[in-house]
Amino acid sequence: DDDTFSNVFCENSKQLINVHLFALAAKYYSLSNLGVCTPLEDILEALRGDNQGITGIKTDEFMNNKKSHEVQVMSELVDNIANYCGVKQVIDIGSGKGYLSSFLSMQYNLKVYGIDSSNTNTNGAHERNRKLKKHWRAYQSRARANVESQRLEKANDRPVQSEINCKAIDKKPLNKNSGLQRQDQVTIQDLAPSCGFTEIATSKTSTQTEVDLVAQTQSDERKLSEEVLAILNVLPADAVEVFSSPQCNCGELCEEEKAQRKMASLKAKASKSSESNLYFPLTSCITAETELSDIITDLEDCIMVGLHTCGDLAANTLRIFTAKPEIKAVCSVGCCYHLLSEQFENQEECPDEVWGFPMCQYLKDKGWCCGRNARMSACLALERVAVGQMLPTESLFYRAVLQVIIEEIYGVTKSDRHVGKTFSKSSSFVDYVRKSLRKLELDDSKV
Repeated sequence: DDDTFSNVFCENSKQLINVHLFALAAKYYSLSNLGVCTPLEDILEALRGDNQGITGIKTDEFMNNKKSHEVQVMSELVDNIANYCGVKQVIDIGSGKGYLSSFLSMQYNLKVYGIDSSNTNTNGAHERNRKLKKHWRAYQSRARANVESQRLEKANDRPVQSEINCKAIDKKPLNKNSGLQRQDQVTIQDLAPSCGFTEIATSKTSTQTEVDLVAQTQSDERKLSEEVLAILNVLPADAVEVFSSPQCNCGELCEEEKAQRKMASLKAKASKSSESNLYFPLTSCITAETELSDIITDLEDCIMVGLHTCGDLAANTLRIFTAKPEIKAVCSVGCCYHLLSEQFENQEECPDEVWGFPMCQYLKDKGWCCGRNARMSACLALERVAVGQMLPTESLFYRAVLQVIIEEIYGVTKSDRHVGKTFSKSSSFVDYVRKSLRKLELDDSKV
């Protein structure tokens, strides 16, 4: 309980006096230990129901492994949420260069508006789409090769299983008595229910095998078509020129047939033009008061997403979600917590300001403030330490000792100035301290 951790800090000085208890308290109050988070697998299972997810296309050519993993996991979740809510429109807040947006439109055929405050990022998103268009044939070939490989593996597995079962049948002596032989026939078929063929019912089961293979091939081709169409959907209408080889001589067609074909071609082209570009990068600064209908003219029921919504953008995304009934769901992964604005961190009164933290009334009533150190610590991923990617402990240690020196020698507990990346430019700890003090405009002759 709370009394167990009451002796972590000194009641008078408020300084840390029991590091061991502090570590235990931090572990006890972690999200994973409190059990307040639902595992991703459970969410996907609840959203899918009996439906199974589709196999995604690898995107490691256009992003690093970390980004590729994040995009694939989140896009699958977003697609399941969209299907559950019955919507096809997605608004990607803080879309950056469009990694998530383009993948959602390409892989899941969703209509995505990617909004970013940087025009440079928006231009980068357009350029990335151009590269996707350039490499679409490679994606198509790879998807076809994967499906063909899976089909061959399944087809090759059947004769092997049949051979094993038939060998077992050969070793079993058959009685010449026709009545007993019929009994043995039933036994043999029961022994190998999944066999592609048996020595006794070759004709029937061979026909069934062909039917199964045809059905499997059609299923695989349908999956391939879905993957290829998903890729094509991200491309402009004129990205691919379709060549056709007509069965008859066009000169022999009557005028009515020519007119019908021309009309069908125009309709197909118009349909393709309206559906081919499902990702629209836009430049706009999003705040809590943003009217999405002013940015997106055809705004409809949709879901709002954000991968690495920086600082206050994560909080503003939630505020927009609660204020707009057309937004049916929100899926946001925040980042850069050190940039989050705090209402009770600043001494000056700004009652009309919209702060990033706190958002709930309970913490507002408490006047709760995390502070910059806590927000900086929240940016450090313990999972990286667990897999051997150690934190920059030396630079963090330098920074911690520097703060103690500044507080105890100079009596400074708060400053608007920042040390920045002084560690990488310093030859020693003493050099680091002196450079930092000069940045903070403090007299370095005292140390």
